[in-house]
Amino acid sequence: MSNSALVTIVLPVFCFIGLGYVIIASRLLTDRAGEAMADFVFTIAIPMLLFRALGTLAMPDVNPWPFWGAYFGGIGVNVAIGYFIVRRAFRRDARVGVIAGMSASYSNVVMVGMPVISQAFGEAGLVTVFLLIAVHLPVMTTLSAVMIEVTEIKAGHKADIPRALWRVVLTVAKNPFIIAIILGTLFRNTGLPLEGIPRTVIDRVSDTAIPLALISLGMSLHKYGIRGNVLPAILISAVKLLIMPVVVFVLANYVFVLSPLGVAVAVIAAACPTGANAYLMANRFQTGLAISANTITLSTLVSVLTIGFWLSYLLPGG
Repeated sequence: MSNSALVTIVLPVFCFIGLGYVIIASRLLTDRAGEAMADFVFTIAIPMLLFRALGTLAMPDVNPWPFWGAYFGGIGVNVAIGYFIVRRAFRRDARVGVIAGMSASYSNVVMVGMPVISQAFGEAGLVTVFLLIAVHLPVMTTLSAVMIEVTEIKAGHKADIPRALWRVVLTVAKNPFIIAIILGTLFRNTGLPLEGIPRTVIDRVSDTAIPLALISLGMSLHKYGIRGNVLPAILISAVKLLIMPVVVFVLANYVFVLSPLGVAVAVIAAACPTGANAYLMANRFQTGLAISANTITLSTLVSVLTIGFWLSYLLPGG
């Protein structure tokens, strides 16, 4: 793959992110504007994009179970590595270890992975990554909730795993992505065409999803910044960007033997920086806030290199 083609795919994604950061850093808009944009992206624009894709595009020739097995196998490895780095090397408590494990494995598939994959692999790649988005939030939310509750039990504190799982169910049930995936699948099964004024409205809103998601990500980076605990975040970022895509590549290519498209989408998703949900989890449990925030910032800045490397290797001609 030529360098010019690679730049055409990767550079615009990070230019949009940089634009969002500059908008907030220069005070052209406030943090509140960035939060409002993020709300629009996650509540309206991306759900419409999901609905349109699942309701109208051809489904990829990818068996979801091996695909999920390869990706979440990589997550399992990274959660363990992140947890033990913080526990053993930095002597932090188990709850912080859980947040470190989540920060080392929770990819920003929606705001970074989806734009890159869409640009590099077209509609087939976009629909394939939706297979991951459909289960990513439920799996990661459940995993983090159970791990936190288990650490509470081990510490001698009162914990309630059934209640924690019920909170996860409620969170997932109200998530706009999950609702859009369900509605898109139901609409597809009706066999009805999506056309006329409804299609025009959905198309125009959907077309704003990717650029606005990237800009809102850049705007949020100003909020996360760097807040101390830099060395743990550097190590966790390295685990996220260097180890996870390698593990997923090995599993996808040699264990689950996915198609070239399945391998590429799984690996690019794994090579994405840490997503904001890692910080939201830390904030919810009021622990590991600095580590998660720093990891989001550092991994986003460096991921332009790691994503570029994997694209150059995985795309035809690479």
